[in-house]
Amino acid sequence: MKNPGAPLRALYPFLHGERPEPADLNAALLESLRQKVTHSLDVKRCFFAYNAIEVVDCAQAIAAVYRRHGRMLAMGNGGSSCDAAHFAVEFLHPITAGRPALSAINLVADEAMLTAVANDVGIEHVFVRQVIAHGRRGDGLIGFSTSGNSPNLLRAFAKAREIGLTTIGLTGGDGGAMARAGEIDYCLVVNTDSIHRVQETHVAIYHVLWDLVHTLLADDRGPLEVAP
Repeated sequence: MKNPGAPLRALYPFLHGERPEPADLNAALLESLRQKVTHSLDVKRCFFAYNAIEVVDCAQAIAAVYRRHGRMLAMGNGGSSCDAAHFAVEFLHPITAGRPALSAINLVADEAMLTAVANDVGIEHVFVRQVIAHGRRGDGLIGFSTSGNSPNLLRAFAKAREIGLTTIGLTGGDGGAMARAGEIDYCLVVNTDSIHRVQETHVAIYHVLWDLVHTLLADDRGPLEVAP
């Protein structure tokens, strides 16, 4: 290729001091959008096509946690901390009528705890300390990491396995250390190097898990109780 930078220059001419034609810029941005949406959909389709059984098995495991009156603990760093929070609130505050609230603890929620542990003994301990404090045999721990290599998640998973928690990991790429560690009962890997596509697929996965878990628990629950 004579000019390898030409495609980037055509898409973002303003980076090179050029004033783009509005119509050309709009067309380029629309094409970029189309490619990103297509890629996002393709990654999701591929994941669920190849991992459907694993997703169902994971839902069965979460349902089993709730059947034995356990609770789910959720953790993650950065953008994945938002997934941990989202996962927890889906179970705590179901938006579908007739589905009961289920206990879930967001391990990223307590800023004082996180900063105290990170400052005193290191950020790699921020989740394992909470697993020791909150985790009980029969509970579940889910962790989100786009790379699968977060040391603080790996430490928490190891301790959770030792205590007797069901462990679930959502990761990306090749799964990283989370897929290789042997400490995770169910590791769902979104096989792409795009962090954005991994995170988008993680959202789809835990929404599907939430729905499947409530379906599995439907026969166990009594009539809906409406608070006064």
